[in-house]
Amino acid sequence: MGERRVTMRDVAKASGVSPATVSFVLNNVTEQHISPATRDRVTTAARELGYVPHAIAKALREGTSRIVLLALPAGIRGPGLDAYTRGLDDELARHGHVLLVRHGSSLHGTLASVIATVSPRAVIDLSGLYREAADGPAAEPVTSNDGGWIDGLAAHTLVQLRHLTRAGHTSIAVALPPDDSGWARLARVRLHFAREAAARIGLAEPPTLTIPEDAAEAARAVRDFRREFPSVSAVAAFDDAVAMHLLSVLHGLDVAVPGQLAVIGFDAVEYGSFATPALTSVHIDAQSYGQRAARTVLGLEPPSEPPAPATVIVRESV
Repeated sequence: MGERRVTMRDVAKASGVSPATVSFVLNNVTEQHISPATRDRVTTAARELGYVPHAIAKALREGTSRIVLLALPAGIRGPGLDAYTRGLDDELARHGHVLLVRHGSSLHGTLASVIATVSPRAVIDLSGLYREAADGPAAEPVTSNDGGWIDGLAAHTLVQLRHLTRAGHTSIAVALPPDDSGWARLARVRLHFAREAAARIGLAEPPTLTIPEDAAEAARAVRDFRREFPSVSAVAAFDDAVAMHLLSVLHGLDVAVPGQLAVIGFDAVEYGSFATPALTSVHIDAQSYGQRAARTVLGLEPPSEPPAPATVIVRESV
């Protein structure tokens, strides 16, 4: 049996801090005040333990092909994942490898047969990662091998909520996709990090607003939510798609944005600038996470610098 991979929680325990603090340090979050001594302690512990937040998945060293398999569950899509995949594909191509992407709701029933057929050098199983992260203990989500993708979410979510508090908002909700969407499991992970970030910056636990895909149902959900939580003045959305759906519903309900309710997205897609009002959103350098993931599964040293910290693209909705 192989050695157990060092996790972010191992680094946290060794350095005497929380896993979130480890995430902030390793993802270069400058907005969160962390003393130089704590940063040094975390980076030293990570180095001494051999922690690699970018070790995506079990590398099948017996594989002899130049194929790397990326396994995704059905329904997972979006510009952030597209950029991640592009970075992964480009870096693999630079080293003479080909990326094979496998989608499907019955993924785990067929993944073994795909592996047997193509004998990949490595498997990056994001479907398994999302499943484990969502199904793990609520207070301790799995934040592991995905090129830092999940590890970084704690830091990125803090940036999102911090922007709202700096705009004067103290009662903030989180908008999520429907439970039957492909993103539902990851949404639960994001919600965990939103609650953790809220606690760190002194906010109450954020209520959640699920945005159905049907327009009439979404309008009803928003009306009911505003009736139940009248003090909420801002919403942090799971991604830009959820945020823009919410903007459309609010426009139909004659709710002024950001006057009556501010909205911030996550992914900073370009078409967010065409929303009414233009959507303020968090930009993540997802492509660099894909590049780091590729280097790891090929057994190469990751870049010396961590991915650029998340930034807010300021438009009009906050």
